[in-house]
Amino acid sequence: MPHLILVRHAKAVERMEAEDDFERGLTDRGRADAARAGQALAEAGLTADHALVSPSRRTRETWSVIADTLGAPPASDPMTLYHASASMLERAVLDALDEGARSVVVVGHNPGIGGFAHTLAAQAAGGRRMPPGWPTSAAAAFEVAPGVKGLDAIALTFAFDPKAAT
Repeated sequence: MPHLILVRHAKAVERMEAEDDFERGLTDRGRADAARAGQALAEAGLTADHALVSPSRRTRETWSVIADTLGAPPASDPMTLYHASASMLERAVLDALDEGARSVVVVGHNPGIGGFAHTLAAQAAGGRRMPPGWPTSAAAAFEVAPGVKGLDAIALTFAFDPKAAT
């Protein structure tokens, strides 16, 4: 059954510590939290055959930590994913599914990725299991009903709250 996995990038350095927002890399805590998120995804048995990753440094670094735990699928990083809205992320996922992907992982930024995750969880009647506010390194997975166009028939199957996991 197809899956959609949503991950917010891990904790990044402050804006003043980087040349610009796009170049903000992960902190030591961010790398550790991303590893914990990857471990939780692996323990849940989740894999993906396509990744959509914002091209910012912090999302690419988060992806490099978790990619192997999801089967190291090929990734695309279009600039449209940088601070994309929930609707833009949904469009990118639907395009990937239309192009043949069966299980897609998205690594992105708030408020878009968190809004998308919470909207899907509410639609799947699973919002109560979601990390409040969608903190850095939060992750969720949804089972997508095969043969149904769009993301109308989904079920929340996994949620990782890095704040609760410590």
